[in-house]
Amino acid sequence: MNTSSIDLAEIAKFEAMAREWWDPKGKFKPLHMLNPCRLDYITAQIAHQYGRDLDSVRPFKGLRILDIGCGGGLITEPMARLGATVVGADAAPTNIEVAKIHAAESDLPIDYRTTTAEAMASEHEVFDVVLALEIVEHVASPVAFVDTCATLLKPGGMLIMSTLNRTAKSFAMGIIGAEWVMRWLPKGTHDWRRFITPDELDAMAVAARLEPLDRKGMVFNPITWQWSISHRDLSVNYLTLSVAPSV
Repeated sequence: MNTSSIDLAEIAKFEAMAREWWDPKGKFKPLHMLNPCRLDYITAQIAHQYGRDLDSVRPFKGLRILDIGCGGGLITEPMARLGATVVGADAAPTNIEVAKIHAAESDLPIDYRTTTAEAMASEHEVFDVVLALEIVEHVASPVAFVDTCATLLKPGGMLIMSTLNRTAKSFAMGIIGAEWVMRWLPKGTHDWRRFITPDELDAMAVAARLEPLDRKGMVFNPITWQWSISHRDLSVNYLTLSVAPSV
């Protein structure tokens, strides 16, 4: 099995924190705070691409969605509630164990798997949407990872990624602020040198024969203590959307 995206040291970091995935005040507090913002972007893009009405019941019914690097299921579960057939994949077994327990408690039929993007691609799995959120900065080879994600898309399928930009501001906020000062994350969770600029990520998508269509920033407001989507500020956290050729 080709495991080019796997970095065992990075997986070990999240294995150590796995039991806290669903504690909004625990080590994954930043993701709990960020989640509504991410969901707003993701659901709006999927609804637009596939002509779905988000005000309807189970608007994503009929869509097959992969959440690669799903962790404890913070994004996977909302996708299932919206009616999609969802696969949550993570290379860390404890993450999948926690995700399965929480999904069962919530009565959500999610297909959770301890596996890799490469393994799924080798089995010729395909999806309408692939979500790769806060993962590309942790893989061993971002270029190979994005290329593998592209092979998991149906014709016209969507790849939505989110990560951290490699800027002085991202070091100040994502490393010094989040890890050293606020202690939202354990020190060493992120390596600034592995952060990826939006242009670099779009270039990886193009190399994987995808068409980049959109990118937006996610900005934290320390006064309201909330995140919001920004059309202009991609200096720290951001999301990108790329689509596969229709034929």
